[in-house]
Amino acid sequence: MRSTVSEPRETFDADDLRELHRMMAVLRFLEERVKELRLAEEVRGSVHLALGQEAVAVGACAALAPIDTLTATYRGHGWAAAKGVPVVAILAELLGKEIGTNGGRGGSAYLSSADHLFLGENSIVGAGAPIALGPALASRYDGSGRVSLTVFGDGAINQGSVSEAFNFAAAFALPVVFVCENNGLSELTRIDEMVADDQLWRRAGGFGLPGVRIDGNDPVAVRTAVREAVERARAGGGPSLVEAMTERIAGHYIGDHELYRRPGEVEAALTREPLVRSRQRLRELGVSDADVDDVERGARDEVDAATATARDAELSQSSTVREHMYVDH
Repeated sequence: MRSTVSEPRETFDADDLRELHRMMAVLRFLEERVKELRLAEEVRGSVHLALGQEAVAVGACAALAPIDTLTATYRGHGWAAAKGVPVVAILAELLGKEIGTNGGRGGSAYLSSADHLFLGENSIVGAGAPIALGPALASRYDGSGRVSLTVFGDGAINQGSVSEAFNFAAAFALPVVFVCENNGLSELTRIDEMVADDQLWRRAGGFGLPGVRIDGNDPVAVRTAVREAVERARAGGGPSLVEAMTERIAGHYIGDHELYRRPGEVEAALTREPLVRSRQRLRELGVSDADVDDVERGARDEVDAATATARDAELSQSSTVREHMYVDH
C-alpha cells in the first residue's frame, strides 16, 4: 500500500492539460446550468451537484479505455459527461425529454447509457460498488480485458455493501477500480465525526487491496493514480482503492442551507478548486489567461447549445410509460 501521491509522476504538456481543463469546464458549466434549470423549476425533483469535484471525474475517466465500464453515485452528471455521454442527452434526461439518456425516465439520480458503458447513477448510497462486480466478473470469463470502475463517497465507504464489494473483488482478483470521492462531508456530517481513522485508503489493506490517497483537485494526479490501478487490473493484478481528496463548493442538494459549514470554509475551497488550480498550472506552462478564457468560452458554448436543443426536444409521452420496462432478448 502507498499513501498520498503529492505530485503526479505522469508527464504532460500544455495541450494535454488544456484538454483536461476544457472538460472540467464543461462539467462546471453543466452543473451550473442544472442548478439554474432546477431553480426555474424546469427540472423537477431532488438534484445533487458536484461543483468543485470536477477533477476526479475528468481525471479518472481519462484513464479508462472505451471498453471499460463505470458506475457512479446520484452526484453523477459530470461522471456521465466525462465517460462520453453527450451533454445534450444528460440535460434532456433531466428535463424529461424523449431524447434523454433514458427517455426522460431516469432524471437526475438515475442517468445511464449502455452505449457509453456508463452503467448508471444510483440513489442508494454505496450500491454502485457491488453492481460494478458484475461486469468485472464477466470480464474474467470472457477475456475481454474490460475494467470496471466504480465511484462512491466518503460516507458510502461505511456501507456494508462497499466492504462486501472490496472482499469479493479481492477474493476473486476481479478487474475493479474503486474510487472514493472524498469531499469530507457525508451529506451534512463531517467524515472525522463518523470514523476513528479518516485515512480511508488504509481500509484497502484489510482486504488485501493496494490503496492510495491522492489530490482529487488535480486531474493529472487523478489520471496517474487511476491509470496505474486500471493497468494493474487489466493485467490480472486485481482490484485497487483510490481515495481522491476534494471539496464540494455547493450544498449537498439544491436548497441546502449549509449550516454545518465552518466560517470561511467555502471561500477557502474556492481558492483551490480544480479550475483555479488548472488555470494556474497552465499559466506556468506558458498558456495565457486569454487562451484559457477561450477554452472556457468554448465549453460554455457547448453547454448553451445543448441546453437549447434539450429545451426544444419533445417531452416523453405518457403513452410510452410501459415501454422499456423489460430487457429485450
